[in-house]
Amino acid sequence: MKGRQIILDNLNGREAAALIVDGKLEDLLLDGDGPRPGAIYRAVADRPVKGQGGLFLRTPDGSAFLRQVKGISAGDTMLVQVTGHAEEGKALPVTQKLLFKSRYAIVTPDAPGLNISRSIRDDDLRDTLLGVAHEVMGDSEMGLILRSGCEGAGADEIAEDIAAMADLAAAVLADADGPAELLTEGDGPHALAWRDWVEPAEVVTAEGGFDTHGVEDMIAALLQPRISLSGGGFAYIEPTRALVAVDVNTGADTSPAAALKANIALARDLPRQLRLRGLGGQITLDLAPMPKKDRRAFEMAIKSAFRADSIETVMAGWTPLGHYELQRQRVRQPLVLLLEGQESAS
Repeated sequence: MKGRQIILDNLNGREAAALIVDGKLEDLLLDGDGPRPGAIYRAVADRPVKGQGGLFLRTPDGSAFLRQVKGISAGDTMLVQVTGHAEEGKALPVTQKLLFKSRYAIVTPDAPGLNISRSIRDDDLRDTLLGVAHEVMGDSEMGLILRSGCEGAGADEIAEDIAAMADLAAAVLADADGPAELLTEGDGPHALAWRDWVEPAEVVTAEGGFDTHGVEDMIAALLQPRISLSGGGFAYIEPTRALVAVDVNTGADTSPAAALKANIALARDLPRQLRLRGLGGQITLDLAPMPKKDRRAFEMAIKSAFRADSIETVMAGWTPLGHYELQRQRVRQPLVLLLEGQESAS
């Protein structure tokens, strides 16, 4: 089926949202366990970690870890925001740089100034948006970023969105004193879909949408390690405790360019596969053997693919054994763990 569809439903009792583009599952949001990324806490400083420049904090939902801090003493309170999901047995990752995100606006208390997404290039529209931003923000010391979703939206709708985020930010910042407390919850899958999937799409909210639109079958395929690549190659994506291993194979293709074609096909699909499977951390690619002269073409393909991905991923480069490594932010929980945990609990 051509076009974009957003399916809002529940999967095994978890709130879920799926984005389908031209009949292919492009993104999947599934409510996880524990605090959601984006949640804001009033936390209490506990103990520093010597040699790492970090600090453990107390929150109502357990221990959190804040990196690169100075001048904070045990017992001090501060506002922190969850940046990702905690790995098993580890503290919740948090930051002091708070962001208040909505569909059209991001309010940045620690970064003053009014900014507009670079993807909005129409000068008249940019001038209009700046006028709306100045009118709503007034002389506020907080910063504002107007997102690409503003393109095509009405001025009143954008102004209302900015005002809501600015009011929320002001209320949270005014509530910095007191015991450890959850001040705002992070957005769930349905709110995230509304916030981030802004391109025109058919939105399906009827119960059972995942079943009727084939999303459940697409998810079942994600629970298998093997994926097919364009051109006849295939790969295995297998998470371990230490890293995510990706093994690329050429399949039946025995042409001289088979390895490069399979590796580039993997590079182009890898951001989507990692996003759908909720995988992050260290990722090691065991590519199909190819001459060193072909590495440049592969590097260009994989950098281009991840440039369009919303999750921060660092290209670590080649290892002495010829593997290619990535380091990806853990902003989602592994899909297989969420679904297996739900099944074992039911």
